[in-house]
Amino acid sequence: MDADIILELNDIKKSFDNLDVLNGITLSVRRGEVLTIIGPSGGGKSTLLRCATLLETIDAGSIRYLGETAAETGASGRAAYAPMEKLRGIRSYFGLVFQSFNLFPHYTVLKNVTDAPIVVQKRSKREAEERARALLQKMGLSEKETCYPSQLSGGQQQRVSIVRALAMEPQILFFDEPTSALDPELTGEVLKVIRQLADEHMTMLIVTHEMAFARAVADTVVFIDGGVIVEQGPPEQVLGDPQEERTRQFLARYSEKGAY
Repeated sequence: MDADIILELNDIKKSFDNLDVLNGITLSVRRGEVLTIIGPSGGGKSTLLRCATLLETIDAGSIRYLGETAAETGASGRAAYAPMEKLRGIRSYFGLVFQSFNLFPHYTVLKNVTDAPIVVQKRSKREAEERARALLQKMGLSEKETCYPSQLSGGQQQRVSIVRALAMEPQILFFDEPTSALDPELTGEVLKVIRQLADEHMTMLIVTHEMAFARAVADTVVFIDGGVIVEQGPPEQVLGDPQEERTRQFLARYSEKGAY
């Protein structure tokens, strides 16, 4: 096992109502790597992320974090998951930032950030608040710690959700289309924060429809369509000189819409 590999997905298969959504996806994410996943709606991007973060169960294949197996295909031909206690430990390796923020509306910003470290990781309130305040300051949100989510802009709410994920000190951060719920003006401030994390070598897997952002921030771009990896490689190759016709067609459609 390569100690630098944080996440290893092997031959992941998932179907809903006999419709194959993921059809044998294999990829790995190394420590400090930023991997972005692009592709058309319904191509399997978000399902792959949900399977990797154990929000959906896979039908077959294997999921490993830092060499620890969360799920793998058993003798039955179906994926079997590790015991709950082991999965609890594996979940501590990753953080997840949703497209819809998922903040607790009745908690202040500070309590949203400190709740999980105190309850799940059993940290002292003082330690959790110190780390939360340092992260909020870094994200330009120091003056918002007593605010409630409804008092924040969408961009500020998404930055708080990033702080909340970072407060758990994960080994890898997952982003599921982190700007899709934001207007263009607020999109920029969230992408700036993610780029800052990339500059600090935070390991990240990002599902995104922002092609220019993927080109700027990714070490590896993976194009998924029809539940399979069509093409993957460095952004200058996948986005600048794609080898596969399906990739070229997808990027051409983006260019026509002015989104790339």
